[in-house]
Amino acid sequence: RYDTMKEQVNIRKAQLSKRLLEQKSEEEGLAFMVQECERKYEDARNHYLGLLKQEQELEEKNRQWQQKQAQTTKELEQDTARYHREQSRLESLVNIDERYDGYGNAIRRVMEKKEEESGLLGVVADLIQVDKQYEIAIETALGGSIQNIVTSDEATAKKMIEYLKRNRYGRATFLPLTSVGKRAPQVNQAALKEPGVIGIGSSLIRADDRFAELKTYLLGRTYVVDTIDHAIALARKYQYSLRIVTLEGESLNPGGSMTGGAFKNTSNLLGRKREIEDLQKETEALKESLSKHKNRLEEIQTARELLKEDLAGIREDLKEAMLSQNTEKRNLERAQEQKDENDNQFTDLQMESRQLEHQLSEISE
Repeated sequence: RYDTMKEQVNIRKAQLSKRLLEQKSEEEGLAFMVQECERKYEDARNHYLGLLKQEQELEEKNRQWQQKQAQTTKELEQDTARYHREQSRLESLVNIDERYDGYGNAIRRVMEKKEEESGLLGVVADLIQVDKQYEIAIETALGGSIQNIVTSDEATAKKMIEYLKRNRYGRATFLPLTSVGKRAPQVNQAALKEPGVIGIGSSLIRADDRFAELKTYLLGRTYVVDTIDHAIALARKYQYSLRIVTLEGESLNPGGSMTGGAFKNTSNLLGRKREIEDLQKETEALKESLSKHKNRLEEIQTARELLKEDLAGIREDLKEAMLSQNTEKRNLERAQEQKDENDNQFTDLQMESRQLEHQLSEISE
């Protein structure tokens, strides 16, 4: 009986040895599989985290583009409002200038004939340009002459005078280029060097070369001075023989008379042309700025559209990466479970083998 039991135990022991070898071999395979699953899971996780970082970077870029778009839109709205405001002002000034608002009735009536009469060159205020800082002084010096009508010759002036008389439109002063300014005035060079003296009025205005004698005729005897104190000192020194105007509009005439006070210039005849030119330059600059802003907005919009496409692609990749990561994680967990289960079985087989050894020892005894 004991021999039979011993034989059975040895058979069982042989089976256990075989299973132990199989389990050992399987353990190595499972360990390799766990390592492979860990590597795949780590790769999937790193890929997911990389895509997540890309998504965050793209979202940050999108926020930056959004801020740029908002800023550019704001600048566009401001420039648009400013452009419409300045354009409206320009159109109003041009209309006023074309209608000769601020001029006397006779001047307006004569200037209505400008297209028909080639000899009508324009009013003085239209033909000269002056820097803003000298406008008050020059307009003061010109006085009523600022509305004088310049003609190419005496014949045109005579024809327009007859036109005014015939229609009872009033009176106007004409300055034919063939007759005015033929005698150049004497300039006191010493007076030009006195304190506060800026220069002769004719040197402070600009006009076409053909109006050079007209400039001298209108302002060749007028000295422009910075302040009234310097003007008084200059007049006193030269025995009140000079015609002087200040930048603020005071006027000192030969003989000693003085004119001054609050300067009200509602027509602003000299400044009108300059303001029109300034507004034209400003509106052109604003148009260019508006065009740049619009182009910039289109570029930003295109960039944002491309960015949205990239974001959509990244988010699709993220979904796939998340799915792949979860799959690899489950695979790793299953492999680990299989390895643990195999380890437990191996331990159980080793324990059973030791028990069989103990049984054999008992049977032998």
